[in-house]
Amino acid sequence: MTRIISYLEAVGEALEQELWRDPSVVVFGEDNIGGTGCDGTLGNAWGPTKGLHEKFPGRIFDTPITESAFVGAAVGAAATGLRPVVDLLFVDFAGVCFDQILNQAAKLRYMVGGKAKVPLVLRAMWGAGMRRGAQHSQALYPIFAHIPGLKVVVPATPADAKGLMAAAIRDDDPVIFFEHKMLYFSRGEVAEQPYEIPLGQARIARPGSDCTIVAIGRMVAEAMTAAGELAAQGIDCEVIDPRTISPLDTETIYDSVRRTGHLVVADEANPRCGVAGDIASLVAENVFDALRGPVRMVTAPHAPTPFTPALEDAYAPTAEHIATAVRATVSWSKSKERATS
Repeated sequence: MTRIISYLEAVGEALEQELWRDPSVVVFGEDNIGGTGCDGTLGNAWGPTKGLHEKFPGRIFDTPITESAFVGAAVGAAATGLRPVVDLLFVDFAGVCFDQILNQAAKLRYMVGGKAKVPLVLRAMWGAGMRRGAQHSQALYPIFAHIPGLKVVVPATPADAKGLMAAAIRDDDPVIFFEHKMLYFSRGEVAEQPYEIPLGQARIARPGSDCTIVAIGRMVAEAMTAAGELAAQGIDCEVIDPRTISPLDTETIYDSVRRTGHLVVADEANPRCGVAGDIASLVAENVFDALRGPVRMVTAPHAPTPFTPALEDAYAPTAEHIATAVRATVSWSKSKERATS
């Protein structure tokens, strides 16, 4: 059975079901018990852990505001048999505990020849749109995708948030789980029963034949809006949601580009050394012959997230930006075809 719930509720439901399923799952970090949720009750800054400390005594913990300490403790707990789900709150705080993530969680299994596992999930809020300023609005998943040994998940829908969270908790490697703040109250159909979505498996959100749009996180909804507008103009777009950035389902992207001949990548992260550039490069290297027009990237500018509302609204890409990029690459190939005919 399915019903309509929010992204936040889907994350909380996955946590609770995995806590029931596996006694080695523990939850700790900032404000898991004492935080004031969005509805004014206790249970994390936004409420997904509300009531879990009563249902699972001794397995839900609040920590001091010492990211290096509690992420380091999570690495040790994971290496010794537990499956910690740790709330970092804003991903921007990862700078405080980057050594624990980069040199401990990501490297431990490799350094001991596979004799130890690090089944750790690090939950992190990200993204612009809530007037939180440059230090609480960054899209830092490209940094973590660059690090071998980490898995990076960026769900775009409530259904994916639940299924990917379950898969992340069950995985034997460290997973950074990115939750966009602007998606927290989005709603969608989610199955009641536990389920998992395999990491590294993209979703075709909308089939199409004229242009492939690869969209990440909040950009999936923007891409779907753009695709609807473009359909009315005679351009049929296929929208692909990678769901996980590392591992990345390149074959689904390649297959789509082979059929459409065009690619637009929409990503809220900054453009330099980002995921959009990585996907564009992979396509150019592996399916260049299929391209009929230039690859276009739609990203935030290479600048910190502004605090001023008007500037922040102009900072993040929109459906209009995506549609403009699609029209540009499709019209380029059509003009080229006319010139050679």
